Amino acid sequence: MADRKSGFAVFLALSVALIAAAFLFSTPAPDPDAVDETTLTAAREATGGAQTRESIMARQRGETVDLDFRREDVGDPNRAKAATDQLGTLGGVSDAEMFRALRYNTADITTSARNPAADVIIQDGGMWWLQLREDVLGKYGGWLLMGMIALFIVVYALFGRVPIAGEKTGRTMLRFGGFDRWMHWTTAGSFILLGLTGLVSMYGRQFLIPVMGLEAHATLALWSKLIHNNVCWAFMIGVVLIFFKWVAYNIPNWNDVKWMLVLGGLFNHDIHPPAGKFNAGQKLIFWSVMFLSVCVVATGLSLLMPFRAPVFEGLFGWINSLGMLPLVGLADLPAALSPQQEMQYTQLAHAVFAFLFMAMIIGHIYIGTLGMEGAFDAMGSGYVEEQWAKEHHSIWYDEMKAKEAEAPNGTAAAPAE
Repeated sequence: MADRKSGFAVFLALSVALIAAAFLFSTPAPDPDAVDETTLTAAREATGGAQTRESIMARQRGETVDLDFRREDVGDPNRAKAATDQLGTLGGVSDAEMFRALRYNTADITTSARNPAADVIIQDGGMWWLQLREDVLGKYGGWLLMGMIALFIVVYALFGRVPIAGEKTGRTMLRFGGFDRWMHWTTAGSFILLGLTGLVSMYGRQFLIPVMGLEAHATLALWSKLIHNNVCWAFMIGVVLIFFKWVAYNIPNWNDVKWMLVLGGLFNHDIHPPAGKFNAGQKLIFWSVMFLSVCVVATGLSLLMPFRAPVFEGLFGWINSLGMLPLVGLADLPAALSPQQEMQYTQLAHAVFAFLFMAMIIGHIYIGTLGMEGAFDAMGSGYVEEQWAKEHHSIWYDEMKAKEAEAPNGTAAAPAE
């Protein structure tokens, strides 16, 4: 028993002696948060000036690290030409050295001969634009268009086509002359092409590539871009002509209020509210077309001439100057936009206005074809059944009949251009 106790005492004494010796003779552990600049310098020299783990960890801890070793490591001082010449050789400058000069704003770069976007080498803020375009705008824009088509399918199924209620006379009257129809179909045809090619641009990568393949989609996307960028001029001309030709007939009046109260008899075919050459629904289409055309044309021209016709920097500055956003708890809009940001906002706005435009035109197409008997004739041949005119545009019908009665020898009135 005594041997066991004495052996345990010896073991305990040796353990205490070893622990004491470790504390007395060992070197204190270095502070993990301390930075030894001499050690960092030696480590950099050993790696030829490259980043080291020690300097990276020190920066992550928020400590001040001397970065002159990187700031000054920019290669040939004559790098300006190498960095400026597009697709040119780097000469005495490596990629890393050139980008270090750009990062620390020591590169002598002349951008006056290039577009303004050359001032921004890397813009990682574009991810918000991509996500908003694909996850929000593309998704809900598509649902809007499909929802409008579904809506009018339901309307047609429930209420059918608006018929000519009275007895057809077999007599016709000129509603739109040749110039009016050319103007309308030029604008309509170019709009349809713009809409289809725009949808190819919006959804091609997601939906067409899996079906068509990369090569076929590339060809389609190229031609869509060419068509979109050139047919737009025909659309602009058509909208301008439509405005000046028809604006006098689209001034709202009290008859339009009566028309809107019954929605033109769309859901009750026995109701025929009075209307002039254009009813309230057509006037609403007219002014919506004018407003949305200004929006898509302004943003479209900005996209056609990138960095030369900015839209949003001035607009955001003007909105901020009103001082209304803080009153409703919102922060001011960004008033200083890079060229890339300007294009991102412009592209999104162009797509939003285009989706709204297409949704409205779906309704217009429905009414002018399946939705109403005799409506297509107005822009088809230009002549409409007299009974149709009497039911849907009674005020205009009476005016045309009065002019016909006043015409010499009872001849027909002048074409209603």
